[in-house]
Amino acid sequence: MTKSVVLASASPRRTALLQQMRIEHRILPADIDESPRPSETPEALVERLASEKALAVKQRLIEQGEMTDDTVILASDTLISFNGESVGKPEDKADSKRILSMLSAQTHEVLTAISVLSNSKQQTEIIHTFVTFAALTDAQIDAYWETGEPADKAGSYAIQGIGGEFVVSINGSASAVVGLPLYETRQLLNAFGVVS
Repeated sequence: MTKSVVLASASPRRTALLQQMRIEHRILPADIDESPRPSETPEALVERLASEKALAVKQRLIEQGEMTDDTVILASDTLISFNGESVGKPEDKADSKRILSMLSAQTHEVLTAISVLSNSKQQTEIIHTFVTFAALTDAQIDAYWETGEPADKAGSYAIQGIGGEFVVSINGSASAVVGLPLYETRQLLNAFGVVS
């Protein structure tokens, strides 16, 4: 029996990556509170958010009578860890400038958690990728904000877009930085019987 994959995300980047993997899916975004808990580490936060997104979508499918034994939910969350602190999406231009100035000429860690959930089990993994930025000037940061790209991105940049120009090196999964690690996602979905 064919599995029905549900992507618990409104991210066009994650959808594009799943399409690249030739995995048919429907989109059902999760609406959860993404606020960090007191003293929650970046690893604990990203793992919890991916897991909670999957569970929230499962609950909606149950309420709609659409959760079956052939339903597989894929959720993901990406954030940046810098000096042990979580760095999410910028609140505004000033916050974007603060984040990008902090990451300038430094190496930061991108954490992407993927969580797959069915009626019988849930499995969540965290993928660690290290990204090194070039030194950025205030003028570069201001010009980048004006493109509109950093506004809704973890760490205030898109590696697959203009922000890729700031990246000197990547150690790990480039697709995880975009939002969905291709290799690990394939392995995890295969373990749940999803084959494309």
